[in-house]
Order: sequence, then C-alpha cells, then structure tokens
Amino acid sequence: MPFEFKLIRQVEFPDTDMAGIVHFSAFFRYMEAAEHAFFRSLGLSIVTKGFEPAIGWPRVHAACDYKSPLSFEDRFEIHLIVKERLEKRIRYGFAFRTLDEDPVREIARGELIVACVSKTGENGRMRSVAIPESIAAMIEQAPAELLESWR
Repeated sequence: MPFEFKLIRQVEFPDTDMAGIVHFSAFFRYMEAAEHAFFRSLGLSIVTKGFEPAIGWPRVHAACDYKSPLSFEDRFEIHLIVKERLEKRIRYGFAFRTLDEDPVREIARGELIVACVSKTGENGRMRSVAIPESIAAMIEQAPAELLESWR
C-alpha cells in the first residue's frame, strides 16, 4: 500500500511575488496538488464519488516552514508522505527540494491534516466520518524509520 508520492513542478509566473520569488501561499496550492495527484495515482479522485452520503476532505490544519526561495521557472519536487492515517483523518508531510541544482537544496517542509467528512442530517452540516474502507485499504502510514527522518 502506498505511503508516499513524488510530484515534479515548475514555478509559473503567477506563483511569484514582486521580488520574483514564489509567494508563500503558493506552497499550500502545491501541497494540495500533490495530494490530488497522490489520490489519482491510486485510481481515486479527491472529489470522491460513489459514497452515500457523499464524503469530502476539508483541511483542518495547514502549515509550512520555508528554508530557501524558489524563482520563476525553477523545477522542484514535492515529496508527500502519509505521516498518520487514523480512522477519520490523514496527516500528510511534504518536503520540497530543487531538481536542477548540485547540490540539491531543501526549499520547504509542510503539513496538511485532512478530515473525512460527510454532510448529514437535515441541516446538511459536515461531520467527521470514518474513511471508507475501500479508500483506507489503499493508503498506508509511512514506516517509523521514514517518519523519524521527517522530524
């Protein structure tokens, strides 16, 4: 079962600020893009269909620590790992690194915690629910030795 995924991106002009470096907010879009690509690699979509009631994956925590800047057209890798998979949520870790430099440089580290939710009841409020078994069976928590290197 997968517990990690890598996505390669290139900085686009709209991701940069007036100083010509990637704006901090772009890293959150990059993390979300890696999560969506991870789901697609499993044959799933983040827009989860076929469940009644329908489920969603809102973010309940998002963080990013920045170490080194990226500029327009820089190529970089986003390394996603599943730090924790619980009954109703997944905690992802993200490591960003350059691709076209020697030595490779770490750019940032991020984290997202997503909850599995469903709209229930007459008022349609979201409530956390167990991750469907068909999805949970496809996603594994990273082994302890990998998690240790991410601290």
